[in-house]
Amino acid sequence: MDTSLHYNIRPARAEDYKQVAPLIVQAMEDLACTFANTNSPEKAVPLFEYFFQQPANQYSFEHTLVYAEENIIMGSITCYNGALLPKYRVPFMAYIADKYNVTDLKIEDETIPGEVYIDTVSVSPNHQGKGIGKKLLAAAIQKAKFEGHEKIGLLVDFKNPNAKKLYLALGFKSVGKKQLGSNVYEHLQRPL
Repeated sequence: MDTSLHYNIRPARAEDYKQVAPLIVQAMEDLACTFANTNSPEKAVPLFEYFFQQPANQYSFEHTLVYAEENIIMGSITCYNGALLPKYRVPFMAYIADKYNVTDLKIEDETIPGEVYIDTVSVSPNHQGKGIGKKLLAAAIQKAKFEGHEKIGLLVDFKNPNAKKLYLALGFKSVGKKQLGSNVYEHLQRPL
């Protein structure tokens, strides 16, 4: 993908895991803790460090773009073809059942075939308010268009009106609700 229009954005590499996994956990909040069977976001980080380094799963470096300045990653966005979610989810769910004893979760498919799904987007707290999230979203939209997709979507927590405001300003519209774990999220989508 050509990210030249988005200065400082590049495809993630497996070795970025130490900087990106905390961003994934920050984006997922309570859900990351649910997956790692903990109340501590810090204790969920190793789970996402592991999966970020692996291919063919929903949290893989293969699906992630990062915003970096001088090797400091300030933000990340992970997105993939929604039709592949069932395949990408299998190794993750098996792993958390085996390693974290997490079973019987109510997890709806958060995306649908025909949609590029933005699984996580996150900016480091020290770098928020600088437009990094907006640049990452623009890069993901550009990538999805380049790949020939027709729509892109994401979930937003009902308790995060600021994020929803940003997504609506970028042309996303509500298309429903999805339950992940014990929380319900709003499904937003926009045409490409």
